Amino acid sequence: MTSLTLFPDQSLSTLFFEEQASSHGFQAVAGIDEAGRGPLAGPVVAAAVILPDSFALPGLTDSKKLSEKQREGFYPEIRKQARAVGVGVASAAEIDRINILQATLLAMRRAVHRLPLAADYLLIDGITPLPTLLPQQTLKKGDSRSLSIAAASVIAKVIRDRIMVAVDRQFPGYGFAGHKGYGTALHRQLIAEMGPVKPHRKSFAGVREYLGRGNE
Repeated sequence: MTSLTLFPDQSLSTLFFEEQASSHGFQAVAGIDEAGRGPLAGPVVAAAVILPDSFALPGLTDSKKLSEKQREGFYPEIRKQARAVGVGVASAAEIDRINILQATLLAMRRAVHRLPLAADYLLIDGITPLPTLLPQQTLKKGDSRSLSIAAASVIAKVIRDRIMVAVDRQFPGYGFAGHKGYGTALHRQLIAEMGPVKPHRKSFAGVREYLGRGNE
């Protein structure tokens, strides 16, 4: 794994880090982010996005700061304008087996590997580098500082939300389409009353206490 810190920690523009990478000769800079580290159910989903130099999408920022309607509006525009988009998923079972951090890194690696255009530099939201030989830079709050990471955050969030709507159809009664697996008071109450089902993360507090009561 090669982890580089080539550039000063500045935010002159939301394409600052991408532009600096390009100035050092990198031609396919991928922003990487995930959705779904905190929920009690469902997968963690990661996306990798390579944007063109001409990318313009006013209002795009960290997906957590956007409404569902805004994310759904940005999603097709990102898909349309991006040079490449890759998506990786790690299941609830994988989360239970290797822990949420390792599952997140696994989903991110899968997203990078599924880019139709090979990345030569990675901008990663957060503080944990990927175990890869690709040059990379981690950015705290990167989804608010880098457009490619922000684009990845929207792609990951929209896809994960759609997965949870599908989960709701498979496992009705838990409200997955509404809370998307997060530990809301209602979701926790339903787990306590009905027990966990397959999409629940059995290693998470709020779920593991009720194993054996449901159809997990």
